[in-house]
Amino acid sequence: MSLDTPTPLNSLGFPKPPAETRVVVAMSGGVDSSVVAAQLAAEGYDVVGVTLQLYDHGAALAKKGACCAGIDIHDARRVAEGMGFPHYVLDYENIFQNAVIDEFAESYLAGATPVPCIRCNERVKFKDLLQTARDLDADCMATGHYIRREMGENGPELHCAADSARDQSYFLFSTTPEQLEFLRFPLGGLASKAETRALAARHGLIVADKPDSQDICFVPGGDYAAVIEKLRPGAADPGEIVHADGRVLGRHDGVIHYTIGQRRGLGIGGLEEPLYVVRLDVEDRRVIVGPKAMLATRTVPVREINWLGDAPLTSRSEWPISVKVRSTRPPREAILRPLSDTEAEVELLTPEEGVSPGQACVFYQSKGSRVLGGGWIWRGN
Repeated sequence: MSLDTPTPLNSLGFPKPPAETRVVVAMSGGVDSSVVAAQLAAEGYDVVGVTLQLYDHGAALAKKGACCAGIDIHDARRVAEGMGFPHYVLDYENIFQNAVIDEFAESYLAGATPVPCIRCNERVKFKDLLQTARDLDADCMATGHYIRREMGENGPELHCAADSARDQSYFLFSTTPEQLEFLRFPLGGLASKAETRALAARHGLIVADKPDSQDICFVPGGDYAAVIEKLRPGAADPGEIVHADGRVLGRHDGVIHYTIGQRRGLGIGGLEEPLYVVRLDVEDRRVIVGPKAMLATRTVPVREINWLGDAPLTSRSEWPISVKVRSTRPPREAILRPLSDTEAEVELLTPEEGVSPGQACVFYQSKGSRVLGGGWIWRGN
């Protein structure tokens, strides 16, 4: 190779051989991150697997179906042994408690509907773990998230996964440009989860047929209220269920048992019209219910914005974008009006139902795949 010929980039974007490229892989013990680690090891990269112990290990050993539990740590270790790369388990229990669980509890008690997985990515995985990767002299850190990192004119950009059914962009909107420089998402371009499992089988991984995690890791069975009662004893004070017109319709056993948009399980049968939870009055311990039309929201106040656009957020008075206000909903057309570098008002061109404080509002390029960042919904209208 002549001196004038540039060194070709490897699959992770570095101008050197894979063997000289160290990559830390965040391994949860599931099939996605295991495939990432195995594939990179098979390509000859200097792989180091790291698994985080995020909560009580004794309790974790008896629990299945959530990431970073004891059995998952064991599975990640076995994958590393089988593929011949080092694997470390880091105790992040205190960090996770302070950065994620405590805020989750306080937010829920305040009547919000928090998304702790976003805070975990933001404050633990892409902050402390990413720094650990740098301390290990890694060139980059790879994860099993379904999202794409593509190089644009102004540096790396965040784009939705090729498989829209697996896309995790809603949970990664707070990834900063600096973090994006260091992160890699090898699964983002795969067409389906079946392709991921086929790769796992090809590498002979013990997790090839392991079920996907469905729960938030510290919320078994999705029972938020039970977790809150354990974290904050006495939090489930009873109160009244009140119609938006002022009528008292019944009693409840704690505001924490209800979420905005909920219809089932209200315990106020016998009424002619279907009623939904439209507001939670935590201070007066009241659950406010009303007709479905009251759930429709057009204006969404957003704060703690992480902006990933090329031009500064405040360089324009309006941005035509698409937004997601829930992870399970498709992006909807909207107008973003910045109020500062970190606050904005989002106008939904078509009203959305069940917009709830504590949820994320994620910004997308209008009719495109690029993720432009997002922020947190902080009050209802």
